[in-house]
Amino acid sequence: MPELDGIGAWLRRRLAGLLADNQVPGAAVAVHAGGETVEVAAGTLSTATGVEATPDSLFQIGSITKVLTATLAVQLAEEGRLDLDAPVRTYLPRFRIGDERAARRITTRQLMCHVAGFEGDVFTDTGKGDDCVEKYVDLLREVPQLFEPGEMFSYNNAGYCVLGRIVEVVRGRPFDDCMRDHLFTPLGMTHAACDPYEAIVHRTAVGHVQRTPDGPYEPTPVWALARSNAPAGSMLAMRPRDLLAFARMHLAGGTGPDGVRVLSEEGVSAMRRPQVRLPDIAQGTAWGLGWELFDLPGGMVVGHDGSTIGQSACLRAVPGRDVAVVIVANGGRSRPVFAEIAGRVLGELAGIELPAPPAPGPAVPPADASRYVGTYTSSTCETAVTRDETGRVWLLRTPVGITAELDEVPYRTELVGWRGDVLLPLEPERGVHAPIAFLGDDGTGRARYLHDGRADRRTPD
Repeated sequence: MPELDGIGAWLRRRLAGLLADNQVPGAAVAVHAGGETVEVAAGTLSTATGVEATPDSLFQIGSITKVLTATLAVQLAEEGRLDLDAPVRTYLPRFRIGDERAARRITTRQLMCHVAGFEGDVFTDTGKGDDCVEKYVDLLREVPQLFEPGEMFSYNNAGYCVLGRIVEVVRGRPFDDCMRDHLFTPLGMTHAACDPYEAIVHRTAVGHVQRTPDGPYEPTPVWALARSNAPAGSMLAMRPRDLLAFARMHLAGGTGPDGVRVLSEEGVSAMRRPQVRLPDIAQGTAWGLGWELFDLPGGMVVGHDGSTIGQSACLRAVPGRDVAVVIVANGGRSRPVFAEIAGRVLGELAGIELPAPPAPGPAVPPADASRYVGTYTSSTCETAVTRDETGRVWLLRTPVGITAELDEVPYRTELVGWRGDVLLPLEPERGVHAPIAFLGDDGTGRARYLHDGRADRRTPD
């Protein structure tokens, strides 16, 4: 396929320089179109060892794991063993969170599209045994409910851990076994690892983080997050070609290599059917069952991003056009790298132009800053929004809990007006200006939530 050959040639010329421009130690890319695949890698897997990145190298895919977890759940629904609209307690009678009324009502579908409403960034380590997900779910009983189930979208890692536990209970097997038996094996994913013990037998990337805001990217001392969060994306690592095999199955209507049936065509369609609209924060348009959905002028794109400790990944696929791209990286400013590669691939192979990332214009303070000023908290950060004597609005996000333990650095920036109650940071974070929405009303005219994909609730004065 000439167009794909052209993409491969461009990647071989461009990738190393693109990584250097963005301080990314190493990356690998796999692109599929028209039944063919190209793979390119550049850089190093660890700056401490200098081991070269190759197309067969394993990188952690982070939260892209959620699409695989959702696929496992849809398989069970197709077998008649899981009702996505039944309460979670149908399958997990001991399921508890801080709000008993909400716990009785939350459904599996709400977990899958991030509208369950409880605090989602819970990274409790419950050990490395096969019972770690079960133990994790049992410890959610004090987690606060942020809003009514189904009220809005708020990205929820903990919800996907609960979903993974449902898969375990219905299958009667540990989550990792379900992943191997029902996805890795039928799809021929030979370079995919559920934990560091499997990853170590392959050529495997190490994450890199900054220990100070302007410091170099250094190898992280911890390779992965807790195994208890595996269904949400704390462990899974693979080479790009293997993740591409998963994406190709979805593009092929649920069929894998040699015609093996992994999902029905209806199951594939159901997963990319919009379930909830997203706030105007320059991410996707809506969320399906696992998939993030991008409704673009040239057509629908499905995908997901992932990040772990110093590693990140991007998956984009175009239903109906047999085009998919996987990009994985081990540190640095990876988002501009993902944007340039995905934009080139989708533009040339699928005729879809990705929107330009948000960029601040003149530094115009928001018209009604009093609505935004305050402190917003979650289990991983405390965000203070203040207004100075000149009327300028500032954001200071301070890591707490596990993010502080992993040497995440504070982030400070001025916020300027963008679109209504959505403000834009002047200082980029990891190479992008990610919009921040202020939603709801606390009863005094002030925003109740700061939303950047997750809804952080205002702390009462």
